[in-house]
Amino acid sequence: MKKEAKIVLIAVGIVLIFFAAALGMMFMGQIKMNPEGTVGNTAGNINNSGLFCEYDGRVYFSNVFDGGSLFVMNPDETELKRLKTLKVRNILAGGSYLYYFQTGSSSSESGPGQIQGVRSFDRCKLNGSSSASLTRDTVVSAQLVDNYLYLLTAPRTGPLFYKIRIDKKDKITLAEYNINPACAENGVIYYNNTQEDHYLYALNTKTEAASIVWRGNLWNPVKEGDYVYYMDVANNYRLCRYSLSQDVIEVLTHDRVDCYNVGGGYIYYQKNGADAQLKRMLTDGSNVAVIAEGNYTNINMTSQYVYFQPFGDETVMYHSPLGSGYYERFQAAEGF
Repeated sequence: MKKEAKIVLIAVGIVLIFFAAALGMMFMGQIKMNPEGTVGNTAGNINNSGLFCEYDGRVYFSNVFDGGSLFVMNPDETELKRLKTLKVRNILAGGSYLYYFQTGSSSSESGPGQIQGVRSFDRCKLNGSSSASLTRDTVVSAQLVDNYLYLLTAPRTGPLFYKIRIDKKDKITLAEYNINPACAENGVIYYNNTQEDHYLYALNTKTEAASIVWRGNLWNPVKEGDYVYYMDVANNYRLCRYSLSQDVIEVLTHDRVDCYNVGGGYIYYQKNGADAQLKRMLTDGSNVAVIAEGNYTNINMTSQYVYFQPFGDETVMYHSPLGSGYYERFQAAEGF
């Protein structure tokens, strides 16, 4: 009997060990959910291709000098490190993960598991490990709100706007027309309509209900506090801001604006026209200064720098210390 009991105990022990191992593997494979209020990147950065994303004391960025591969650094541009070797944009960060659209172009190096030529919207850990594809759709714009990714995609059948949970579950179609999810705050996505009007709408991500916030004529809204900054469609795309509490419009510049970004008390924008310039001003429209002559695009901002590219040249990146009046090549990334 003792021998039989010993055999039974050994068998039970083996079963328990296998059960514990399976349970451990199950938990290891689980995706950790985000704290409420998580937003993946600023609206201004996403509207400018999302090449930079500052999160938890680190800056994740697409290094155009290295073929657009995914890098990380400190906000002061020290301690650069390559995380991925394929060209990325629309970088988002939240909780334990990064999200980005991998455009499929090769960079200067390749590594194990890096499939060349495949477009994919991916998730990985903050250190670049454990990559997973969430969708192969072509992503036009994406934002992370709490535990869902809101994606505007461009399939062959036409625009498609949907949400998908960060663990690749619960994919839900929200609209079959253009909705830009870039501007998000406190569980609400603010966007300009693209159908009958260009009004400012709010999408409650808890209920999936959309409502009109303001009957303006705007494009690419950026909400900061009480103000919504926007390009005024009816008036040659000049830059304005609207006070939600006071119902008042302020014209910030009469320049025709190609693109802009808001952050750190400043607005940076590209003036369109024969005398094209990259300009800077305070958020109330005062203290206007010219940063660079010519045409620039993809204006991205971090807590310390503004980054931008010459229009038509995706292989070069310039930077300017926030609030300063000069610019130069982003040498730390170029010399990596």
